[in-house]
Amino acid sequence: MSDATKDEGRTGDGTRAVRAGLPEPVKHEPTLPGPVFAAHFHLPGEVTGPYLYGRDDNPTWTLLERAVSELEAPGQEDVETLVFASGMAAISAVLFSQLRAGDAVVLPSDGYQVLPLVGAQLEAYGIEVRTAPTAGDAQLDVLDGARLLWIESPSNPGLDVCDIRRLAEAAHARGALVAVDNTLATPLGQRPLALGADFSVASGTKQLTGHGDVLLGYVTGRDAEAMAAVRRWRKIVGAISGPMESWLAHRSIATLQLRVDRQNATALAVAEALRRRPEVSGLRYPGLPDDPAHKIAAQQMRRYGCVVSFTLPTRARAERFLAALRLVEDATSFGGVRSTAERRRRWGGDAVPEGFIRMSVGAEDPEDLVADVLRALDESAG
Repeated sequence: MSDATKDEGRTGDGTRAVRAGLPEPVKHEPTLPGPVFAAHFHLPGEVTGPYLYGRDDNPTWTLLERAVSELEAPGQEDVETLVFASGMAAISAVLFSQLRAGDAVVLPSDGYQVLPLVGAQLEAYGIEVRTAPTAGDAQLDVLDGARLLWIESPSNPGLDVCDIRRLAEAAHARGALVAVDNTLATPLGQRPLALGADFSVASGTKQLTGHGDVLLGYVTGRDAEAMAAVRRWRKIVGAISGPMESWLAHRSIATLQLRVDRQNATALAVAEALRRRPEVSGLRYPGLPDDPAHKIAAQQMRRYGCVVSFTLPTRARAERFLAALRLVEDATSFGGVRSTAERRRRWGGDAVPEGFIRMSVGAEDPEDLVADVLRALDESAG
């Protein structure tokens, strides 16, 4: 292990983020080289070397993948990251590369709303799909005989949390692989590999890049054979990240710790303000001391995320609330520097009440954002 790699395990999150994945300095060259746009590379003679064809590898990906590995598993050289065109491309790569006809997979019943579509496709390929909720480690009850356990903690959009280490140990004891969707937590909030997972998977579209202008996904793992299968799947389906998207993502990581800390602190302030409103029910934020998930979250998370969920009495009230907001955009993503919120039932895929709101807290001044939310609640009451 190099001295630089050892240092990565000792430095703070901010220091690590601003330096993650950077190449050795070269005189007169930029600190972070620009994106490499290439479909092919010079390749005389034998087929050797790191860059052969643009669907397989790219120097811009290499730096970004190194950066993500340094965040997901600081100081460890036995991990590999692969970047993808989107979070769903990364999720699909793990599931479809590791499972075969006759296998069983355990998915969260309260996870990301596209997971049921993935489950249906897995079933079409002869794979048994079992589901259980995130809360209470309920997936333990359906693990026997499974090939892979898929964990989403905190869950999206309900923000339930499970004991990742407990589930990973139970799954491994039964011979199953474990993948954790780490999108909501980010690698600065939670490190699934350190908790025993085989894969940490995330949509880089969200808080990792944080500006709402990049579609990206990644898979990080330490099992060479399993990651080789993920890489082969990426090659087969061609779900690759563009050089510009990869470069923008790497550039954005430098401010990750600043954004995460600001957004997490403001999310807690918003949650505390919502807690005092009588019309708000079902408030969830793992950072609240009285949140049902707080005890487990505090054991495995270093930061609790930027998403707050809550329910207003009716669909109409929720829609009036969203329309009254001035600093919060009505949009479906989360993790960006500009706050967003939406009524999740409008998509029809989540088992939540009609008035359920998922709010992503941005980097606005906390006082301004809290004031905007409270004013919108007042105006929507009429």
